[in-house]
Amino acid sequence: MEQDVITRARAWLAEDPDSETREELARIIEAGDLDSLTERFSGTLRFGTAGLRGELGAGPMRMNRAVVIRAAAGLAAYLTDRGDGGGLVVIGYDARYKSEEFARDTAAVMTGAGLRAAVLPRALPTPVLAFAVRHLGAVAGVEVTASHNPPRDNGYKVYLGGGSQIVPPADGEIAARIDAVGPLASVPRPDGGWEILGEEVLTAYLERTDTVLTPGTPRTARTVHTALHGVGTETLLAAFARAGFPAPVPVPEQAEPDPAFPTVAFPNPEEPGAMDLAFATARRVQPDLVIANDPDADRCAVAVPDESADGGAGWRMLSGDETGALLAAHLVHKGARGTFAESIVSSSLLGRIAEAAELGYEETLTGFKWIARVEGLRYGYEEALGYCVDPEGVKDKDGITAALLVAELASELKAQGRTLADLLDDLAVTHGLHATGQLSVRVKDLSLIADAMRRLRERPPVELAGLSVVSTEDLAEGSATLPPTDGLRYRLAGAYRARVIVRPSGTEPKLKCYLEVVIPVADATGLAGAKGEARGVLEALKRDMSAAAGI
Repeated sequence: MEQDVITRARAWLAEDPDSETREELARIIEAGDLDSLTERFSGTLRFGTAGLRGELGAGPMRMNRAVVIRAAAGLAAYLTDRGDGGGLVVIGYDARYKSEEFARDTAAVMTGAGLRAAVLPRALPTPVLAFAVRHLGAVAGVEVTASHNPPRDNGYKVYLGGGSQIVPPADGEIAARIDAVGPLASVPRPDGGWEILGEEVLTAYLERTDTVLTPGTPRTARTVHTALHGVGTETLLAAFARAGFPAPVPVPEQAEPDPAFPTVAFPNPEEPGAMDLAFATARRVQPDLVIANDPDADRCAVAVPDESADGGAGWRMLSGDETGALLAAHLVHKGARGTFAESIVSSSLLGRIAEAAELGYEETLTGFKWIARVEGLRYGYEEALGYCVDPEGVKDKDGITAALLVAELASELKAQGRTLADLLDDLAVTHGLHATGQLSVRVKDLSLIADAMRRLRERPPVELAGLSVVSTEDLAEGSATLPPTDGLRYRLAGAYRARVIVRPSGTEPKLKCYLEVVIPVADATGLAGAKGEARGVLEALKRDMSAAAGI
């Protein structure tokens, strides 16, 4: 076994095109570090609906140039086999370590395979790439990004023609072609022949962002913005300037791209501490709202003034469900027609809003690869801060256009002497207080997640937070409306209409439990009590789910 791992490592070393990872692997082999070798050569990064994502480094279980070249070759073979040979593949990238190199390797492989490749002019938000796929009539798009993962990660996201991310069976068919790729030397990689797109593609995207707003609406909301060391600052500021909003005040320490993400433990607005510098800037500037993008700017977080907020010193982060409901209500007010959609782990409030407006409503599996495919989609969101407010322009989550729409809503409310928090209270009185929460456990050993899911399937809880579990649904079995996925859904007895969904994260080493309770609210005087009651039930659900999962 040991010799087999060393043999595989030496074979990898012999064809690795990257001097940096060659040196890394040579040191590991020379040191005889079998644990590290086994970790890197115990399998391969598997290509799925999220493409590839993993830690940078040498070996088939890491993100590196060799893995990317094979992935690109497999994708090129898939496109050629389905009759898209000679078509255009648009390639974008963020500002993470190795992203530009991976984009260049992808362009070379596509060109060598007879496809036309075009690379975005520089590191830009993922929504610009998703837009470009549709705008340029491409047969596929590739975005090199690990979104909000830790600094040492990178990833490879694939879109097919039409601008939606891949879903089964395309992922399996591409994975099979990746597995069939021979030695790297057999993959043609010319030194040139692909196009570097000009600024006109970004200009076209920005022109499209103009269309998400209603002409003549107030544009007065004052904003603090953080890109969390990602690529969002330039594009968001340009979009806000075009729309006529006051220029957002960037968080200076986080405005420029930096792959080390030096001021945050994790570059994710949802993570503790990630918004501290933004809140410090907000206390100095006193804006109407704080907006944060994740590093590739496809997600949008919103914070509002709240003197009672814990930890934010006067600011409270809205949950993804709260922002999702606000945007839905705003679109309904503007006369939106079509279908509203969300992932199954998001708040059921969207369904209530859609029903009241006599709009179509659908639930999908987690991920915009599913939401974007809903027939007649007008608006889609998921609780992880992802919002699709312009599906005809970008069939994916887009943190730039979502930020614009939030700013428009805040401006309109400001003109009425009201706030986003006031509108949330209105929605609670109209539809009931839909309170959501999450238990999220990050692990180093992925087997702990598999063990937890097995434990829950073998010994499902019969009571949570003092409420009887009236139904247990194993999402792995699929249904008439949902394809199979690894997850469990519990519905609880009682007036709270409580719901719990448990699933492994698709992009991070986390087990996630999504919680919801609905508290009836007769009028505004009952809101404070309802919010306190909801907090108590959610905390009890977290405690009991942690015990049931053993994690």
